[in-house]
Amino acid sequence: MTTTEQNPFSPQQIAEEGIKPEEYAEIVRRLGRHPNKAELGMFGVMWSEHCCYKNSRPLLKQFPTTGPRILVGPGENAGVVDIGNGLRLAFKIESHNHPSAVEPFQGAATGVGGILRDIFTMGARPIALLNSLRFGDLDDAKTQRLFTGAVAGISYYGNCVGVPTVGGEVYFDSAYSGNPLVNVMALGLMETEDIVKSGASGFGNPVLYVGSTTGRDGMGGASFASTELTDQSMDDRPAVQVGDPFLEKSLIEACLEAFKTGAVVAAQDMGAAGITCSTSEMAAKGSVGIEFDLDKIPARELGMIPYEYLLSESQERMLFVAHKGREKELIDIFHRWGLQAVVAGTVIAEPIVRILFQGKVAAEIPADALAENTPLYERELLTNPPQYALEAWAWTVDSLPACDATGIETGRIWKSWNEILLILLNTPTIASKSWVYRQYDHQVQNNTVLLPGGADAAVLRLRPLEDILNLTTKAENLKSGVAATVDCNSRYVYLDPYEGAKAVVAEAARNLSCVGAEPLAVTDNLNFGSPEKPIGYWQLASACQGLSEGCQEFSTPVTGGNVSLYNETLDSQGNPQPIYPTPVVGMVGLIEDLTKICGQGLQSPGDLIYLLGIDVKSRSPQPPLERGAEISKIELGASEYLATIHNTIAGKPPRVDFDLERRVQKVCREGIRAGWVRSAHDTAEGGLTVALAECCLSGHLGAEINLGISATHDLRFDEVLFGEGGARILVSVSEEHLEVWESYLQEYLPENWQKLGVVSNSELGLQICTNDNHDLIKVSIQEMSERYDLAISNRLAIHVNT
Repeated sequence: MTTTEQNPFSPQQIAEEGIKPEEYAEIVRRLGRHPNKAELGMFGVMWSEHCCYKNSRPLLKQFPTTGPRILVGPGENAGVVDIGNGLRLAFKIESHNHPSAVEPFQGAATGVGGILRDIFTMGARPIALLNSLRFGDLDDAKTQRLFTGAVAGISYYGNCVGVPTVGGEVYFDSAYSGNPLVNVMALGLMETEDIVKSGASGFGNPVLYVGSTTGRDGMGGASFASTELTDQSMDDRPAVQVGDPFLEKSLIEACLEAFKTGAVVAAQDMGAAGITCSTSEMAAKGSVGIEFDLDKIPARELGMIPYEYLLSESQERMLFVAHKGREKELIDIFHRWGLQAVVAGTVIAEPIVRILFQGKVAAEIPADALAENTPLYERELLTNPPQYALEAWAWTVDSLPACDATGIETGRIWKSWNEILLILLNTPTIASKSWVYRQYDHQVQNNTVLLPGGADAAVLRLRPLEDILNLTTKAENLKSGVAATVDCNSRYVYLDPYEGAKAVVAEAARNLSCVGAEPLAVTDNLNFGSPEKPIGYWQLASACQGLSEGCQEFSTPVTGGNVSLYNETLDSQGNPQPIYPTPVVGMVGLIEDLTKICGQGLQSPGDLIYLLGIDVKSRSPQPPLERGAEISKIELGASEYLATIHNTIAGKPPRVDFDLERRVQKVCREGIRAGWVRSAHDTAEGGLTVALAECCLSGHLGAEINLGISATHDLRFDEVLFGEGGARILVSVSEEHLEVWESYLQEYLPENWQKLGVVSNSELGLQICTNDNHDLIKVSIQEMSERYDLAISNRLAIHVNT
């Protein structure tokens, strides 16, 4: 066929594959002919944003990706870092957003399965999962269906496969009503001596298909994930994969056993784009070709055609390149685990992907045309911020009603600060996520040190390779650990993508520091709307710049991640509505001594409570009054208080002071390692008062706090109580360590700390007063617990009962 022949496809057929007219012309130019149906589908999935990052790749180049501990950076199935003592940690985060919008249970479940395969494909045993979830208003019946379905899917797959889900975050906002976000992060410890890479090599080496059978589920999932959701695509259930966690458990064991034989040259999981992606990427990365015979593939459905084989995203499948002559050794391993294993192809010298079917060539495409030399769009960036941002930035705190030490009027009703706190604690975004994590087995494998809900980051013990293989555990080998967190305040990023993204990195590092961990490296999941729209691209480009700067400032290189664009749905008028830009950061940190960690809960009555990170450089010699004024300089703009209490999304997020962040986090870590700091918790959504309430609730103890301000002082008490700011950490310290602790603070954080009060008995609850003994806050543990612990379950119960 030549390029002069008639195009066999209509513009609609080409568009249905996610290919633009100019991209189709480029395909014809590269092939020297029109593609056939199978080839068109292959280009459609491989040239989708989900696979080739054609809009985001130029922006990702600015990320720092190297460092002394980085063993594998971007470009492989997962990043790998050296964590000392011969241990290497693999980790990665990915999204399964659109499938979860259509079929939340299977969408979320297969998201877990896919990220686990990224980990054990490297030769690492998965040891933990975390998730970052976004849903619409929880009072909405549709949101409840999506939320409960996704949580059930995560729980089902993780629990069945035997990998603990140890942490995460859940946000609720109407911006995600039609397009929820399901991001899953996985960690694993390397079990193989060599890290398994994905580049094929060795002409004549056999290519093995292993794992499950191939069906018609997940057809064109990569293209589906790279377009806006519409009424039509929401019914596209064939694009959603179906997972089998019990088969995946066998696949983990079989793959790790196979890797240890030394017979495997390269490995790639069949995730997005299935056979098409695995064959083309392995070939392109190795600068070789692969000839692959679809007749050899074990199919679970009859009458499948090449297009279906090549675009299926059936789960629990892998592709191996084996050393020639050792293929039977590998096949026997997989058969012993009850899995499929066949030789289906060969590594060839010509750098093409050649697909055979029924004795004929069904597709033949240069490998790098699919996997490396793909379209790249460097879009024009707005020279000025968009109108929505300018309007938001014009907001000032002066537009809020006046308030005093007793409370504030909202909606023509006067509310005390106690009532405001209880409303915030009952907000699903802030409230306890126990309804979620109680469905997860977070202690399987017996390595979880801090349980979900009790600390700012997850903490896992690390067992050396010989202990894992021998199934023994020596006490002296359980000293080191790893911490992990996933974070993103998407409202911050929406209001100021650049500053908001920097704040995401800072918060992730702060959360690790609050458990005593040294931040090491990052994996990110960039969830955004359409990059083809000026505002969408401005948000993406600005956030990438902020992430890059944040990672450079904290010396946390990016080892890889995922880009999920086109997260948009149509509103009731048919207008596309993008989600809030949500660049989720997954960060890992090292703990050298697991006996030197802490959670967020207060520990003992009589312990002293300190706030680290107050900027007091401008204080005058009158400490009580000026300290209160200094606290009030934090932001109400972009805060949870402003959104929930005043129904206003405006202002700018707090700017990150990197120098102060590093000093505050270092002091916190060193205080934990020295044994002085008994609890630590960063102030995030809801500000100081919500953070104090969470410390009380986690420890089932009260706190007596004196802010050192006068009840008659002319300041905004809502800023003092609920304003949000960056480098602030609440810590509690035993009274016996007061002198050495304060001496340490004076040396290393001389002007950026304040003693707030003392831990009290649980009967007293949380009391926050002024220096003239006026109670701003006085609530019992029971009052807070009823709002905080039951916020999510009560909303779901109302829906079920009605």
